[in-house]
Amino acid sequence: MSDPNPSTDPDALTRNAYANDEHLAVRYRTHELYSRPKVDFPRWVLDNIQWRGDEWVLDVGAGPGSYLAPVQERIPRGRHVAGDLSFGMVQQAQAKADAGEIGLIACDVQQLPFPEGTFDIVLANHMLYHVPDIDRAIAEICRVLRRDGLLLAATNGLQSMKALITLERRACTLLGYPKTDFAAALNVRGFGLENGLYMLSRHFRAVARYDVFSAFHFPEVEPVVAYLNSSRSLREPLLPDDLAWEDFMSMVEKLIARHIRHFGELEVQKVTGVLVATNEGGFAADYLHHLDTIP
Repeated sequence: MSDPNPSTDPDALTRNAYANDEHLAVRYRTHELYSRPKVDFPRWVLDNIQWRGDEWVLDVGAGPGSYLAPVQERIPRGRHVAGDLSFGMVQQAQAKADAGEIGLIACDVQQLPFPEGTFDIVLANHMLYHVPDIDRAIAEICRVLRRDGLLLAATNGLQSMKALITLERRACTLLGYPKTDFAAALNVRGFGLENGLYMLSRHFRAVARYDVFSAFHFPEVEPVVAYLNSSRSLREPLLPDDLAWEDFMSMVEKLIARHIRHFGELEVQKVTGVLVATNEGGFAADYLHHLDTIP
């Protein structure tokens, strides 16, 4: 295996997986077409907190700008900055943004270019598991947040999309490589709903978890293969060096086709959600104030 943790190599991520939104677009489209129930995930994430309308918001790891419009709807009197480590992603977001209302920058969450206490809300959605030093990133987010500010960090659960990992492991076993582990391709070991609670609690006094459950329902093979190929740059380094991606995917495709012939579809359960963290505000404001007033 060429890289035991391909999802946290910044150079590889910005060159391949997130150089632009081509591969993300495939995954977004797959979630939209084959998920049940239908969930507008960015709006669901944002609806887990109360908005005043004048917040200063920082969106780190903003990607191609999935949260730009729904954030703008909620802060008609606020300020909005969106950034990403990938300059290509920033360019993609620029095409969606109103340059007069949203600031777009290339930035590293491990070293944010803002003074302490600048923002009311920081979004770090489906990105902290890509950061080499997650603790440092969380500390930086905490630094640029106001004391009553809120962090929203969407991520996946450890049990999310286990069916895909099972198929990939079985394919490798049938090809003679039974110990190949694809969990790293889904990134949840780095920062998931479960361990993310602990990581955030090192920097924030209160953390809440909100989950949403859904499932892929694939009636045919092609969209599953397209979904897996869209994350090839994350999955291929996990293969043994002498196993070609094409041979691996050929076996995966056969297993998926066999499953669909037998059951009528491939169902892949998803567990995703958002962690909301704060030191004084939001959902925990009254409780934390009460703690602070206890003699």
